[in-house]
Amino acid sequence: MLSMHLYEVRPRKDHRGVDLISDVLPFGRLWYGEPNAVKNAISYAKFRSRSHRAVIRVYDESGNMIETHEHKGDFKSGEIAFFLWR
Repeated sequence: MLSMHLYEVRPRKDHRGVDLISDVLPFGRLWYGEPNAVKNAISYAKFRSRSHRAVIRVYDESGNMIETHEHKGDFKSGEIAFFLWR
C-alpha cells in the first residue's frame, strides 16, 4: 500500500507569494513568490509525490479551501525514470 502525502498551499501573511506546507518536505515548508506561485507550488508537490498518492489543498487569505488537487502517484518503485533538463 502506498502512503499518502498531504500538502497545503497557503498565502503568506506578508503578501509575498505562498507557502507550500507538508510534513514530507525536508524543512516543513517552501516559499514561492510571484508570478505563478500557486501553480509552481502545486507542480512541485506533484513532482515530490510522483511515487505516492497526494492531496494538495489550496487556501485563500481567509483560510478557506478554494481548490483541491489529487495526484495518484504514477511512478512505481523499481522503475527507472529519465528526465531531460533544458
